[in-house]
This record gives sequence, C-alpha cells and structure tokens, in this order.
Amino acid sequence: MEENICQCDVHEDIVEKVSKAMPDENILYNAAELLKVFGDPTRIRILFVLGQSEMCVCDIARLINMTQSAVSHQLRVLKQARLVKARRSGKTIFYSLCDDHVQEIIHCAMEHVME
Repeated sequence: MEENICQCDVHEDIVEKVSKAMPDENILYNAAELLKVFGDPTRIRILFVLGQSEMCVCDIARLINMTQSAVSHQLRVLKQARLVKARRSGKTIFYSLCDDHVQEIIHCAMEHVME
C-alpha cells in the first residue's frame, strides 16, 4: 500500500491546472532522450564550436583535439538527434546547428553553470 508522505491537503486547483498542461508521455520521453544527447561533454564542445561557425570534420577535430573518426561518430549522434545538419560543397561536408533552439540551449546551459 502506497503511503502519502505529504501531510498537507492536496491543492486540487493546482493539480488540475498542471495536469492539463502536462505533455503526452511520448513527448516527455522524446525530450528525455534529447537531453541524454546533451549529456556528453564532447558533444557539447562540438555544438559550441558549431554555434560559432559552420565547419567541416577536419576543423572540428583540430579545434577540440580529437580524431576525425571520433568527431564523425559524435556528429552522427547529433545529426540523428536533429541538432546538427550537413551541407556538401564539392567533396567537403560542412556541419552547422539545425536551428536557433540548439544555440539557445547551449547558451542557457553555459550561462547557468557560470552563475
């Protein structure tokens, strides 16, 4: 039997209001999966540099001192999560952030940890 550890009366008006605003379980699950992608410092570094400029794998690898193979792997993860996009120019593929939301998330995270 589950015991209610709260000693106060339930505030039905608040519970009802929040319940109506609560997103569908699938949306919550997808949001949690997206946030997992942000859980890797290497991916954060890549997102940060792509927030500064569109870049190819070679440039990213040199900037963050990693192999091109390792960067490519992380870019695949970021692309699958729709955080980065690719553009081909001749033989070179350039990567950039998908949209301003990604930039905002990185900016907010940096701002929060530097408070």
